[in-house]
Amino acid sequence: MRKLPAIKVKQPAAVDCVVGKPENHESVFKHVKGQAIYIDDQLEMSNQLHAAVGISQIAHGRIKKLDLTAVYKAEGVIAVVTAKDVPGQLDIGPVFHGDKLLAKDIVEYYGQPLFAVAACSHQQAWQAVKLAQIEYEPIPPILEVWHALEQKSFIRPSHVMQRGNATLAINDAPHQITGQINIGGQEHFYLEGQIAYAIPSEDEGVLVYSSSQHPSEIQKVVAEVLNIPFSLVTVEVRRLGGGFGGKESQAAPWACLAALLARVTRQPVKLRLNRHDDMEMTGKRHRFVNSYRIGFDDSGRILGAEFTLNANCGYSPDLSDAVVDRAMFHVDNAYYLDQVKIVGNRCKTNLASNTAFRGFGSPQGMITMEAAIDDIARYLGKDPLVIRKINFYDSKSTHRNITPYYQVVEQNILPTLINQLEQSSDYQWRRIQLRKFNVENKILKKGLSLTPVKFGISFNVKHLNQAGALIHIYTDGSIHLNHGGTEMGQGLLTKVAQIVAEEFKVDSSNVYISATRTDKVPNTSATAASSGTDLNGKAAQNAAKIIKKRLIEFAYQYFSVNKNEIEFVDNYLKVGSRLILFAELIQLAYVNRVSLSATGYYRTPKIYYDREKSAGRPFFYFANGAAVSEVIVDCLTGEYKVLRVDILHDVGRSINPAIDIGQIEGGFVQGMGWLTSEELVWNDQGQLLTTGPATYKIPTVGDMPIDFRVQLFADVPNPENTIYHSKAVGEPPLMLAISVWTAIRDAISSLANYSISPRLDTPATPERVLQAIEQQCTASEVGL
Repeated sequence: MRKLPAIKVKQPAAVDCVVGKPENHESVFKHVKGQAIYIDDQLEMSNQLHAAVGISQIAHGRIKKLDLTAVYKAEGVIAVVTAKDVPGQLDIGPVFHGDKLLAKDIVEYYGQPLFAVAACSHQQAWQAVKLAQIEYEPIPPILEVWHALEQKSFIRPSHVMQRGNATLAINDAPHQITGQINIGGQEHFYLEGQIAYAIPSEDEGVLVYSSSQHPSEIQKVVAEVLNIPFSLVTVEVRRLGGGFGGKESQAAPWACLAALLARVTRQPVKLRLNRHDDMEMTGKRHRFVNSYRIGFDDSGRILGAEFTLNANCGYSPDLSDAVVDRAMFHVDNAYYLDQVKIVGNRCKTNLASNTAFRGFGSPQGMITMEAAIDDIARYLGKDPLVIRKINFYDSKSTHRNITPYYQVVEQNILPTLINQLEQSSDYQWRRIQLRKFNVENKILKKGLSLTPVKFGISFNVKHLNQAGALIHIYTDGSIHLNHGGTEMGQGLLTKVAQIVAEEFKVDSSNVYISATRTDKVPNTSATAASSGTDLNGKAAQNAAKIIKKRLIEFAYQYFSVNKNEIEFVDNYLKVGSRLILFAELIQLAYVNRVSLSATGYYRTPKIYYDREKSAGRPFFYFANGAAVSEVIVDCLTGEYKVLRVDILHDVGRSINPAIDIGQIEGGFVQGMGWLTSEELVWNDQGQLLTTGPATYKIPTVGDMPIDFRVQLFADVPNPENTIYHSKAVGEPPLMLAISVWTAIRDAISSLANYSISPRLDTPATPERVLQAIEQQCTASEVGL
């Protein structure tokens, strides 16, 4: 045996696992102190320019005249670019063509970019774009789904998913119901608006700082617009001030325009959208108009179901094909549908192209199913929870655990989870007390509802389910981590750092996280689809294991011990009875020429989907959860308050419980905002009128549930080989907020002794609630 070098030796403390600990977000103190650097915080160069965008003032029409003379002459203006100045591709569609960087001959929505300006200051640039003289030949716009359906205006072909003969099953069922729900959109309202900063480099290349969830896509479209190789474009993202899907594909135009102006001027250019312009120029969560027809038996079990999902996609494809597909995949939510037909229409309208938003179409599908379940319950005079339980997927049955797209629900934990939540929330006792309260109170009515969530985890497009990572260990033992995921406040970097620390059994503070860069980890997928930790965590683990294997092999040969005598423990390497500090091990490995750098890679197994057959396994696994919400409604004003929320959510084996619970709370409140207060309003000319916090109402502290209880479903590790058997947590909690909407319906239904299911479109603003109350009272002949 070789003689050990002089090292510090002590008995190790008990191994304290890093994964599973509720550690702080890696930038928490920087956020609190204002030290976290976002793009607009970066030091400006002496020759930096600022950009602004000139936009269309009509929703649809031909451009007859675009006179930019006054713009060119405006104070501080250095350059102006139009579609004619784009050296490469003008179309920057992320999947399908149709998304023009700058309109050339025809404008297709109010707020569509027509030209861009670079000036010496932000104010000068935005003042200059207002000086353009533009003449249009107007074309009647299509603004609503019904108009698009009437004119057969679609951005992509419709898709049909079916099993059996739904029409026959419904017609033969003892009972039938029909319904329709108009589902509102939602503004992302990230705290940091869209922004990009482009710095020209050698060989016509460019370095782009972008507030983007998808750096590799920014790299691709910037290169295509500039007509240069991808390798000459480097995109860096350290952190985003919120994304929620709004910076997946729609961060691209601003990066491209900043890069184009940087190319023209040979100076750095920053393009930051003001809040008003950001809301006017970018897409939202898709509005849907959905209808359903359900056949069921006396117990409430569904025998046949037909759904038609009509999405208002805006003027271009963007990501709408996948959004509508996911709405179709999730219209079943937690319920088995035997004879079923689901139609998804992608309606083209003259509005900003709608895009990804947390849930990605799933919320619009799920709420439709939950509305139908409530309707069945009112029809039969039963508690909606009874109808939900009757229709749950059943893993004990030979066939009642197969989705409409023929994926088996392999880990069906919802029945157990629901029963546990029903008990812990005192649902049945509260239901009795609530009915008593409603009988005794004429003006104030309470509602209570328990709704489940079954959410599929994976990108709809198979090839996006892959990730890469890069790890360097320096000779002082510090670990440098990089991967393709972006940090937008959700704690992704924290979790992946914990994973790497766990592999080497070192403190997570020893893992240093660098900005996401396309020249470090190439060809990455967007941080979206709730897959950030699943994909990047596995890739980082793979890289760590490669280095770890080298270190073990080195120690085995250097110290001449058996491999089973080598173990990483508590910042040390244990070699037999000896302990070597991790930093000293790394120094020793370096001296003996052991590579301390590795790239990692991961791709999700098992997933596929045959679109022609509408069958496959589009999701690696399902995440689950349920929420009980209690509300009180003022029947004279339509105002309401969320009194209490109980959530039990499945995250598998949690990597960081604190971050997971934070995501559940935040997702729920964001979903509650979508369904209650966040109302988007356009005029009849297609101009968005709700363009700031004065007119667009996101939830505030005062809107939070008075009593908010969140728990993780314990002892249910993911049976699939995910990272430490955890489950995704980003998107599923948003749909738990459907329980608030169904609770409001429950309160309104009490006016007719729960015999009528009220029509309540979303968002359920006080005005809509009051209208539903008036309709309920008229239908039941009950006065207030």
